[in-house]
Amino acid sequence: MGGAMLPPGEAGPDDVVLAWAGADAIAVRLPQLADSLDHILAALERRHGKSLADLDRKTKQEIVRVLEARGAFSVRHGVETVATALGVSRFTVYNYLNRERET
Repeated sequence: MGGAMLPPGEAGPDDVVLAWAGADAIAVRLPQLADSLDHILAALERRHGKSLADLDRKTKQEIVRVLEARGAFSVRHGVETVATALGVSRFTVYNYLNRERET
């Protein structure tokens, strides 16, 4: 997901500090959700072995279902980002979402 490890003393208020045997061991800085979406899209491309835009319609619909389950569309500009990655319009992504919600 693109997180970074850092010394516990450098942890900010949004970082997660992990302890071991009662002592702070390491801090993890998680990326912003929008950055995570880019990582998720890249992982999906690697899994399918080609650009998401080159996938067939059924596979794109499945990807939209997976992304919705992972909260991708709660991110600002999430629909636009996914539409661009899939090589479709925002309207098409909304249609995929509406179709999924109806079933």
